[in-house]
Amino acid sequence: MFGSKLIYLTILALVCVLVASDESPPIVGGHKELSGEELEKAVANLHATLAKLSTGDGPNYAATKVLKVTTQVVAGTLDTYTVELTSDNVAKQCTVKIWSQPWLKENGTNVKIECQGDDAKVDRTW
Repeated sequence: MFGSKLIYLTILALVCVLVASDESPPIVGGHKELSGEELEKAVANLHATLAKLSTGDGPNYAATKVLKVTTQVVAGTLDTYTVELTSDNVAKQCTVKIWSQPWLKENGTNVKIECQGDDAKVDRTW
């Protein structure tokens, strides 16, 4: 009897510790807002992606302010940025989505950019 109570209390304590933990495991398919080092890496990826986009036939955007970044695991990684982009000294609030499937040798990255007040949308894959 005492042994079963001890096991029950141990399991209960373990559950309480897991629930109170700051680090929760990511939910596959769920959105996770980035911060700290993860945010820095995502912003660096945004700058590199915008630079690559401008070398082709895409627009020449620069990210001047990053407001929010979320990531989602969906057959790869989908990073969604709420940012202020500038082009020709005009700033716009935009949503940039970078879908990365690194195991694909071709067409492993898709970039979509939609800006408020713009009908034109960017959709490029490389």
